[in-house]
Amino acid sequence: MKMKKCFFVLVIFLSVFSNMAAANNQQALRVVTSFSILENLVAELGGNHVEIKNLVGRNSDAHIYQPKPSDAVAISNADLVIMNGLAFEGWIARLMDNNGYSKKRLVASQGVQTLMTDDDIDPHAWQSFQNIKIYINNISQALIELKPEYKNEFSQRNQVLMQKVIDLQQALWQKINAIPKNKRVVVTSHDAFAYLGREFDIQFIAPVGFNTDSKPTASDVAKLIDQIKSQAIKALFVENISNPRLLAQIASETDAVIGGNLYSDALSEMTGPAPTYLEMMRYNIESIVAALTGQEVL
Repeated sequence: MKMKKCFFVLVIFLSVFSNMAAANNQQALRVVTSFSILENLVAELGGNHVEIKNLVGRNSDAHIYQPKPSDAVAISNADLVIMNGLAFEGWIARLMDNNGYSKKRLVASQGVQTLMTDDDIDPHAWQSFQNIKIYINNISQALIELKPEYKNEFSQRNQVLMQKVIDLQQALWQKINAIPKNKRVVVTSHDAFAYLGREFDIQFIAPVGFNTDSKPTASDVAKLIDQIKSQAIKALFVENISNPRLLAQIASETDAVIGGNLYSDALSEMTGPAPTYLEMMRYNIESIVAALTGQEVL
């Protein structure tokens, strides 16, 4: 009899706990993010008050992403959809329009200082500490508007993340400043690091433009090979979202060595070297510094 009573009490407890968990889950903001960097920022800023569905996964390319039926369902159920904007993921606007999505949508890059080439806006604005501070504030403001009762917590999370950004920015500046500016030349798979270059006085060169779907001409590749040879460029990096074959060909024709991976448009898996935005920025800069100074690449 005593065992039956204990079992009955346990069942009631589990039922109550399950109902409370379901209620809390229903209270959380349902947020859809377009790619993994935004997913990480929202998780840091929203904590337990957000339930995130990310569309373009880690180590995946948002430029060429093909939406799935489940993405349309996630957007239909969302309280907030957050995208980068700047023509980075044009497919998500079509997805929202086709589904008649009428709730809040946020362009996280709104207000950043953009870069342009031949009248095209560079969408990779998150590759800048100054810009990511704007992303952080934009996301925090959207969360506060939708859940004003948690304003204090959202604001506190904003301050914590912002301080981490500032601290890392200063630490990485010290590493970069030890390298002469004329030696800060890096070759990458596609043109995704201009904002980082502007901020840290690094010259980034790439055979492919902003969009990974574009193809370089033979003339473009030949010019890049000549430049690598003439400047004796040491730092060549493949990106985690790009096919390494083109850069491998360039390396073989210049006697340069590919120093490793950089993370441009997507985070690594959680067990990888760039599972968060801050870890991505740290890993990229420290890898570049190692390559430029002849140290072992991280």
